[in-house]
Amino acid sequence: MLLVPLQPTPSQIVNANLADQFCTLKIYQKFYGLFVDVSVDSVLVVAGVVARDRNRIVRELYRGFIGDFCFIDNRGESDPDYKGLGPTNAARFVLAYLSVEDLDRMGIA
Repeated sequence: MLLVPLQPTPSQIVNANLADQFCTLKIYQKFYGLFVDVSVDSVLVVAGVVARDRNRIVRELYRGFIGDFCFIDNRGESDPDYKGLGPTNAARFVLAYLSVEDLDRMGIA
């Protein structure tokens, strides 16, 4: 599991190379919650996925994404909002990249 560094801002774009995939994550706060778009090499994988505590973002293997993402509330079980985001485990809400090995260990992949 790797942490994706985020900032406590209501809208942000993060680029990361994960499992040899050039990923672009758009994370944005709306009235009804925090949402995520995931692209690989400028090809949209998922869009408008509501961020929930410990729920996977990509979910389906047929999308071709290697691994997955999930938000983790370090102080409870609340769904994330931008004010609690941060780049390290000290933040209330962190975004984790789950590798194929992580998913296998969890019995998901």
